[in-house]
Amino acid sequence: MVVPGVLVAVALLPPSNPRQPLTTAAGLQQDLNVLEQALRLHPGVYRYQTPAQVQARLDAMRRDFARGATLEQVYLRISDFCGSLKCGHTYANFFNQEDAVKRRIHERPNRVPFCFVWIGGEIVVTRDLSNGNRFPRGTRVKAIDGVPTRTILARLIPFSRADGGNDAKRVANLEVTGCAAYEAFDVFYPLLFPPTAASRTFKIEAPGRSPSTVVAELVPGSRKKPTQEAADPSRPLWTLTFPRPDTALLSMPDWAIYQSKWSWQAWLDTTLDDLVQRSVPNLIVDLRGNEGGNAVGDLILRRLVRAPARGPEYERRTRYQAVPPSLRPHLTTWDSSFYDWKGAVTPLDRGFFRLRRLGDEIAAVIQPSGRPYTGRVFVIVGPENSSATFEFALKVKQLRLGTLVGRPTGGSRRGINGGGFFFLTLPNSRIEIDIPLIGQFPRTPQPDAGVVPDLLVTPSASDIATGRDVELTAILKQTNKR
Repeated sequence: MVVPGVLVAVALLPPSNPRQPLTTAAGLQQDLNVLEQALRLHPGVYRYQTPAQVQARLDAMRRDFARGATLEQVYLRISDFCGSLKCGHTYANFFNQEDAVKRRIHERPNRVPFCFVWIGGEIVVTRDLSNGNRFPRGTRVKAIDGVPTRTILARLIPFSRADGGNDAKRVANLEVTGCAAYEAFDVFYPLLFPPTAASRTFKIEAPGRSPSTVVAELVPGSRKKPTQEAADPSRPLWTLTFPRPDTALLSMPDWAIYQSKWSWQAWLDTTLDDLVQRSVPNLIVDLRGNEGGNAVGDLILRRLVRAPARGPEYERRTRYQAVPPSLRPHLTTWDSSFYDWKGAVTPLDRGFFRLRRLGDEIAAVIQPSGRPYTGRVFVIVGPENSSATFEFALKVKQLRLGTLVGRPTGGSRRGINGGGFFFLTLPNSRIEIDIPLIGQFPRTPQPDAGVVPDLLVTPSASDIATGRDVELTAILKQTNKR
């Protein structure tokens, strides 16, 4: 069950340490002026709210900051505001903050001693990091420090980024995977529910045990395990295995490979060529946990279409032609052309410009390329798929190129924002905010929802406890039906 979230402004919280210096009122007002100016570049800022509603939220922050605030308070308030825009790419990015902000906000030594997923508003443990096996896999955590986990989740939802009304994505963002140095739950939970000691009290129901209450020490640092990638940046990030001789499983947990030295395109081409050569009848593309990144899915789609095919019809829009000089000092990006799109945009109504750059129209059509794969294709999806993987799932379903299996995706068919970014650093609090620059808008009205799989499959707490892969099991049953 997804706990519905209501995106409302939060009152300023007491500082976690009253002795921490305040950011001055005058400095914060300047920060909000810069933020308001930057939002004029955001293509989706009014997709779900009116200009008056956005302005009211900005004005409320100005009143809240009239006497200054701590960095913790400002970070929470900015994060709540970004959440209210309902854009999955607009947030105070944990990884893009300056070191001083990371030390104060993101690197607190007070993380819960396990990894987990949310099921029915409860925490279900996937990996125990405590001393003494206190949280076996599949343990349900009912309350922390006397607060029901459902209540905790409801408090956290407004700070979790997602597109539109896709609360399943917001919940997925608040799971702890142990795969990243910074995770949303670790950031926001201690800010909203500050610990009073180096431990917390957990009310739990472990598999095969009676309900109990345990006190466990908090984790002082990141749960992320060292990986071979750090030692060898050219190693493959994806794997191909065979759960059965007639079925290939292509596991792709991440498409964010901008800085990888691995020749991923050559690896993928060689892998697909091998499947074609061997006439493997079934291919499973596992995208669980994969938010997106590079347009990797396009390479796969080109092997699946038999003739040129046009995907979902979306128009690419921006809200500016050139960045005002007064805003430039507060922005950084990786492509200097983002600062001036004159000549690449044509005016539309309601303050939009249509973005047309070389290759855009060609990219909208999927062209067959390479040796076609003619077997059955299954794609495992879930709420984490909200950017490039959301777009891939949408194309697979619309063009009937495969069977989607799992849970509804993140993202919104009403359109998402991305494609280019400015990294906005507020001049006084020094908080960084990702500002997407290109909005996708459907040519025909679409629902505010992710992509619904052809075969819905949802793991349970008992599935997690036993390690049963319910999505893979469901697909293997399907492959038996010829």
